[in-house]
Amino acid sequence: MGKVTLEHVTKRYEDVVAVDDMNLEIEDGEFVCLVGPSGCGKSTTLESIAGLTTPTEGRIEIADREVTNLPPKDRDIAMVFQNIALFPHMDVYDNISFGLRLRDYEQEEIDRAVEEAANIVQLEEMERRQPSELSGGQRQRVAIARAIVRDPEVFLMDEPLANLDAKLRVHMRTELQRLHKELDVTTIYVTHDQAEAMTMSDRIAVIDGGELQQIAPPLVCYNEPANRFVAGFIGSPSMNFVEGELVGGGLETPNFTVAVDPSRIDGASVGDAVTLGVRPEDVYLAENERYVSAPGDPIEATTDVLEPMGDEVFVYLLFEESGGRTMDQQGSRGSGELLMSVDPDTDLEEEETIEVVLDHSRLHLFDAETGAAITHGVEDLSDARVAVADAEGDS
Repeated sequence: MGKVTLEHVTKRYEDVVAVDDMNLEIEDGEFVCLVGPSGCGKSTTLESIAGLTTPTEGRIEIADREVTNLPPKDRDIAMVFQNIALFPHMDVYDNISFGLRLRDYEQEEIDRAVEEAANIVQLEEMERRQPSELSGGQRQRVAIARAIVRDPEVFLMDEPLANLDAKLRVHMRTELQRLHKELDVTTIYVTHDQAEAMTMSDRIAVIDGGELQQIAPPLVCYNEPANRFVAGFIGSPSMNFVEGELVGGGLETPNFTVAVDPSRIDGASVGDAVTLGVRPEDVYLAENERYVSAPGDPIEATTDVLEPMGDEVFVYLLFEESGGRTMDQQGSRGSGELLMSVDPDTDLEEEETIEVVLDHSRLHLFDAETGAAITHGVEDLSDARVAVADAEGDS
């Protein structure tokens, strides 16, 4: 059973905390991506599991066996690295079988294992080629086959597709999914590419500053992010964020008011500073209001830049009251700018004044100070007023 457990794992390098009190439980056969920005601690977490670095504190178990202080060779794991480290003087067969030959496997068993692994990664009839005769994708397949022949409890992959071109990355991403389905081996995959994480994972572990922010299935991280960091990191383009304050009439921002009922939001009350989050696909032209689950009041804005992407067009909106485009401290869209996604046949031009509506059922509120999620989806205050008026009329 390839279950992997991390209990309060911390890794310090002098005054730098690379991993901070990490708690993870990965089930047998599960595919989990560790995702986050560069320097967040995801590779250090993987290296701790692999035994390439020893945690300063905490405990690691693989297959219900403590391995915290065991060397890599005794952990029953196989690793695939970002840099395709093949022996240039060995052919494909010798590269794949190298680990088995070191362990003095019988030749018949080595031949069988190499043939099976080569078939799985579609390298049939290439066993006698040199690495220099292979494409980048084929070399990466050799590295994966070398891991497969180990028949490990756990695969550990550290950005194995990062050095491939975009088209080959998409192809290899699909191949890795097929491989995992066929082998059903626990896989822990490190990436900074959220598209890889979203498409490949059973669950995503989002890490920032060495701390685990959220671990959940991809769509849960997308639709119900635990905090503002997860909301901004998962999703491309990222979520719009607008600072505001809850008042009796709803949520006031520097450029518009969202008619929500603060009394119906658990964990928040009138006077609280909050951050409104809305994804670009949940911003609609007011003329398309009939397609919106819970449309809010129209908001006037001016189109700035239009980015045609083929299947959609990204439209940057500016608010007149804001004085133009702004940026927050992280260089993300500021309160004076909103990104909207529209169909490619939508008739829009730059510097055009339009009205948009937000889908209230898809709005997110975050605590302005801590960034923690308050709610996902809000109730329109106008609906509440109508309900009250109807009730009073019936009485």
